[in-house]
Amino acid sequence: MERIAETVKGYVALTKPRVIELLLVATIPAMLQAERGHVSLGLILLTLAGGWMGAAAANTFNMVADHDIDQLMRRTRRRPLARHTVSVSQARVFAWVLMVASTLWLGLLVGSWLAAGFVLLTIWFYIYVYTKWLKRRTWQNVIWGGAAGCMPVIVGWAAVTDNNGGAFHAGWLSWGQALVLFLIIFFWTPPHTWALGMRYREDYEAAGVPMMPVVKPPLEVTRQILAYTWATVLTSLVLLPAAGWVYAVVAVLAGAWFVWKAHALHRGVKAGTPVKPMQLFFLSNNYLSILFVALSVDAVLGLQTIGGLL
Repeated sequence: MERIAETVKGYVALTKPRVIELLLVATIPAMLQAERGHVSLGLILLTLAGGWMGAAAANTFNMVADHDIDQLMRRTRRRPLARHTVSVSQARVFAWVLMVASTLWLGLLVGSWLAAGFVLLTIWFYIYVYTKWLKRRTWQNVIWGGAAGCMPVIVGWAAVTDNNGGAFHAGWLSWGQALVLFLIIFFWTPPHTWALGMRYREDYEAAGVPMMPVVKPPLEVTRQILAYTWATVLTSLVLLPAAGWVYAVVAVLAGAWFVWKAHALHRGVKAGTPVKPMQLFFLSNNYLSILFVALSVDAVLGLQTIGGLL
């Protein structure tokens, strides 16, 4: 029984549950914003389930591709493939099953083959573009590879629009909001990941992964973190005309908090004093969660949009 329990835990770990939680947090506000003032709970739950399987497939394929370097890094050496709790071949089959199940689930039960197509595109991009090409070749890996982590908002938006007349019926203005949500996560990913990279610089160096903190001096890393943090916050404000006062207040206050901590990290590195980059890493998680929860509340309440007041 103990061995079975260990194997089950291994399969669960392959899906990277904590990463999936953050991805699903991004899907909900996108779906609520896509039809402000109305909550299609059944559609949301079905989409989350299909999205979970797709994200779990992508994460499992990622662990299969990275099982060699995972054994070299302190942060990842307890992953199931590095510990041989699950074999590489078993993990590969598990990933394929999840991917097929996700596609059929979104297409047949959610009623959106467009969302299913976006999930397949995400998996392909995450594995072949990011994991197998960018990750081990360039310090810009996180910048461009991070696009895969932005796709849950597009998947959620597609699910809603397909159930409300279709993607073309939604119009370009509607999809423009989805693009803004995509870009918020796109710009947020580098400072989030580079803060982690500063803490585990030696791990990435030992594994031969050219993360920015490995190949660039700390001051350049924090400059880039600062630039992308500002880009994240400013992009979040682009959504203000399509949202109400709840989102507006939180976007401004949480954005100021995020920028202030990024500046504090940069000042510390510039002054040569000891810094704690993990503080920014955890804060970035909280920032994105708070921002998207605020958007969800704003959309559920169906508040008058700021654009509508002007």
